[in-house]
Amino acid sequence: MRFTLSVCLLALPLAVWAQTPLTEAEAVRLGLTRADFADLERGAVQAAEADVLAAGLFPNPTLSYSRDRVDGSPGTVEQSWMLEQAFDVSGRRGLHREAASRRVAAVTAGNASRQLQMAAEIRRGFHEVLFRQEAIRATETWTQRFARVEGMVAKLARAGEASGYDRRRLARERQTAEARLAAERAELDRSLARLMAFTGAPEAALLQGELLPSPSTPVETVLVRLDQRPDLQALSRRAEAADLEGRAARRGGIPAVTVGIGPRFVDNGGAQESGVALSLSVPLPVFDRQQAGQQRAVAEALQARAEYRLARSRSEGELRGLYRQAEGLRATAIDYRSRAVAASPELLRIAETAYQGGESSLLELLDAYRGTLEAETTALELEKRARDARIEYDLLANQSLGRPEIDLAPSGGGSKNFLEPGKNTSPGASTNEQDPD
Repeated sequence: MRFTLSVCLLALPLAVWAQTPLTEAEAVRLGLTRADFADLERGAVQAAEADVLAAGLFPNPTLSYSRDRVDGSPGTVEQSWMLEQAFDVSGRRGLHREAASRRVAAVTAGNASRQLQMAAEIRRGFHEVLFRQEAIRATETWTQRFARVEGMVAKLARAGEASGYDRRRLARERQTAEARLAAERAELDRSLARLMAFTGAPEAALLQGELLPSPSTPVETVLVRLDQRPDLQALSRRAEAADLEGRAARRGGIPAVTVGIGPRFVDNGGAQESGVALSLSVPLPVFDRQQAGQQRAVAEALQARAEYRLARSRSEGELRGLYRQAEGLRATAIDYRSRAVAASPELLRIAETAYQGGESSLLELLDAYRGTLEAETTALELEKRARDARIEYDLLANQSLGRPEIDLAPSGGGSKNFLEPGKNTSPGASTNEQDPD
């Protein structure tokens, strides 16, 4: 008895959780916090951070050993050990490291953009399920009305006022309704399975939400913070990284200095001498002064800034258009439901009364039923279109339900203020900073 009671108590929280309604925000949160999605983002950032680590490392020292005979004398042997280290006196290593740090920030912004895309996909799936559920509810209401019609037809048949055609026509209409209901349920099963695959929630979860969206954030408010959108931030960080690579390439005329030191031994057969050997080597930048690197960096920065301007201009137009579409569809859906759908009960009452009184045929009554279903379906479709437009608008506006805060600061030891105002954050502006060399 105690064991049975314990099992029931343990199973109670699971049963309650399974019946907890799944909201849109919760679906987005579940999808974005999945371990696989987190590993995908972490792997991309860690790969970029590896480039920061590589750019900040000193080159490995070189240990060499030499053994020579002096003046061809077999009795005189000279041996030396040399430890050599190259030093960057131009500051290129720091610039390369900073450029790699900006690329980490670009990858982080790319992860944020991927989160927005995933959140929008989950929201579409969530409201697709809601739409299918409401369509099934409307279709079930349509099929349930056939019981009332059959009662009417049976009553008229007993009075000799219903024909065999009416009974056969009613049977075919019922078959059509059942087939349509089966098709809607199949669509619901597919949409629900797809949503559960995104979120990882059990298929028994109940969905709670409204198909009709709330008013959108005004477009002018969204345009003010358009530069904070992750995809535009990624282009901005790419341009800054290219600028830093260009600054490093312009210092190609300052060569690295290699310094060596080590012990030196001379054995002439009878006596031994020792000392310290020093070496200093500097490559002469006669031919290669990083001209190709400079050209490549300028081209990459030019490309990133052009992509930024094009993407921003295109986004402004799309946001204005989507705002008008979302608000227009929302207003249309509200108006249609308040006028066309609200009038359906009265129309059905008139059609049923007319049929019972012999003033209309069965076909006219069935047409009234179909009209009621079409009105409800049209209202749902308008609300679904308004919701889809709202989701697309939120995606371009850098808004998403349940999306965690995104930190676009560079990692791996990069600059801590490259996103601050006045730090050349605008990718549309050229870099006029003077190099110290």
